[in-house]
Amino acid sequence: MLNLISFPSSALGSLGQIALLLALAFTLAGLALAVVGGIRADARVVEAARRATWAVFALLTLGILVLMVALLKDDFTVRYVAEHSMRSSPTWIKVTSLWGALEGSILLWAWLLSGFAFILSLTLRRDALRPWALGTMFVSLLFFVGICATIASPFTPVSVLLADGRGPNPALQNHWMMAVHPVLLYLGFVGLSVPFAYAVAALVTGRLSDHWVVVTRRWTLVAWTFLTAAIVAGGWWSYETLGWGGYWAWDPVENASFIPWLLTTAFLHSIQIQEKRGLMRSWNVWLIVLAYSSTVLGTFLNRSGIVQSVHAFAGGPVGPVFLGFLAFLLIVGIGLAAWRAPALRDEAEVPSPVSREGAFLAGNWLFLVFAFMVLLGTLFPTFVEAAQGRRDASVGPAFYNAFAIPLGLGLLLLMGVGPLLPWRRADGQGLMRALVPLLASGMGAALIAFVFGIRSAGVLITIALAAYNIVGLGLLTARAARQAGGLGRTLQAQPRRYGAYTAHIGLVVLALGLAFSGAYRQDAQATLNLRAAPSTLLHEQLELTGLREVDRGFGQSTIASVSIDGKPFKARLNTYVQAPGTLFPAPAVRYGLLGDTYLVVTSIDPGGQWASVRLIESPLVSWIWWGTLIICLGAGLTLVSPARPVARAVPAGLAPATD
Repeated sequence: MLNLISFPSSALGSLGQIALLLALAFTLAGLALAVVGGIRADARVVEAARRATWAVFALLTLGILVLMVALLKDDFTVRYVAEHSMRSSPTWIKVTSLWGALEGSILLWAWLLSGFAFILSLTLRRDALRPWALGTMFVSLLFFVGICATIASPFTPVSVLLADGRGPNPALQNHWMMAVHPVLLYLGFVGLSVPFAYAVAALVTGRLSDHWVVVTRRWTLVAWTFLTAAIVAGGWWSYETLGWGGYWAWDPVENASFIPWLLTTAFLHSIQIQEKRGLMRSWNVWLIVLAYSSTVLGTFLNRSGIVQSVHAFAGGPVGPVFLGFLAFLLIVGIGLAAWRAPALRDEAEVPSPVSREGAFLAGNWLFLVFAFMVLLGTLFPTFVEAAQGRRDASVGPAFYNAFAIPLGLGLLLLMGVGPLLPWRRADGQGLMRALVPLLASGMGAALIAFVFGIRSAGVLITIALAAYNIVGLGLLTARAARQAGGLGRTLQAQPRRYGAYTAHIGLVVLALGLAFSGAYRQDAQATLNLRAAPSTLLHEQLELTGLREVDRGFGQSTIASVSIDGKPFKARLNTYVQAPGTLFPAPAVRYGLLGDTYLVVTSIDPGGQWASVRLIESPLVSWIWWGTLIICLGAGLTLVSPARPVARAVPAGLAPATD
């Protein structure tokens, strides 16, 4: 890194481009070696392919370091730096500029993908899946590294040298969460490449037992955890940045990250059935193919310019290429699954609908329908534009809420009763034993909530299902503790199970936050004057106590100091040199366990005498953030549990080679 800092600025772009071209060459070589090694069952050739991942990772690491140094040194001979950074920007904004525009974000994606491939190369078992899993990873690398090295290189030189740079997108400078959310999202998207690679390897080799799902469970869980955190972090960014007091608007780019999450969640539940019962083999192959393909679809929507979104990049040359790669993944995945369809048939008897397997299968269908409906709503305006040439078609939140609420409640219903049901078949008496305490607790909780003034049907049902789930988890824990001879013993012996229970508790907390903040949010606006008496808004006393401007070098902030019931709030309106006429709100939020007080300035008197403000009271919003933290903690607990042993048989042609 120190050598790069002292490297001549005029040569940084050339060094970065050379690193990308060499990475592309090693990617091609690695792909060829993996395929040849798999066909010939030659362990030495496969070992060479494995080591090629190291070279690709090292070269892309060099490339990303070069771009980072160019940003920090304000090297405006590099076009990406000149167009997306600025001399006066703070260091943290220069760092986040690396993924704040198209070329840099794809380089980050390629680098993370090479990192996953490198880690995979260190953990792969020496079996028949090894070369084909590596080969599939190289196919993904070939696509992303190829784009970075050619049509979307961040190291293209400038044609006209700029003195100070144009600067990053103003919306990306308005909150520190942009240093976190995109990286989490890419880690979630890229992480799904590994289970996809194993699925392809299993389909190519015909080894479709539970081996590949056992091996990829942790990889999938890691990707799912990053994706969960990324989606909620994006909601938090929206909550704190856009000034509307919300966190989810069914925006097309938000939807593009939600679809893979739905499919991956279904896959995580479905592989448990294959592990324990040998069922749902075809489901698991289809789900992971669709989940990984949907990450590419989401990236296409984000970078093609075909959807209108506050999160989307401007349209560029990569859109058609991403569409082609998406088509390639779907054709290969569907073709391989169709080819191996006879081998994907379940050998065990079809379970009863009223059984634990039946509950998991019903959940899978709900997740699949959920994902399809979100996809339909996201693409509908594009279909209308393509068919009729209209650009005014839109799908609003009402469409999504019409199916998302009942499907979400249905999933909560299955989440509570499913684990209490026996495998294979539950008789009527067993079903009632499982349901009666859950239904009784749910009805009791809803009745108590009604007595305390809750009248929203959706909130009452959510409260009932929350109690229903908590009681169900309590019964499961008590049952396991009795069998193990104590709670401490069962917690120590089965961390994976209790990690899942913890994640489910987090989901219940999150669901309550969504229900209350959606149904009982209050919103009011007023204009406050410095010399006027306090105004009453939503039963609170608001008084404007000061207005001042701050020059931040890369923009200006007008700060309104407001007292709300005697507590100070400072809300800002920011402007940036790249967009001098556009105001970017920075709300003041007082977080609370039972609700948030959210103040945003909508306009300010140029003479400094008044400010128009919007006050929003949202109950239980913080439960969304805390629920997500609990989910991630549960996933972490599940990750530390010991893996199920898998067969270690090694084909003769792939016997261990001497390193």
